[in-house]
Amino acid sequence: MTQSTSKKSKAPQSREDRLKAALKANMGKRKAQAKARADADKKEQKE
Repeated sequence: MTQSTSKKSKAPQSREDRLKAALKANMGKRKAQAKARADADKKEQKE
């Protein structure tokens, strides 16, 4: 079997690098969700 189904990177990433990238993406999503909730709350308070 060959590993021809690699993703974007050319070299295989270490587990730590993959976890770090996943954590960074997750934190970005959480931050965006928190901002959207805060904006929605401000909008409701104005009404």
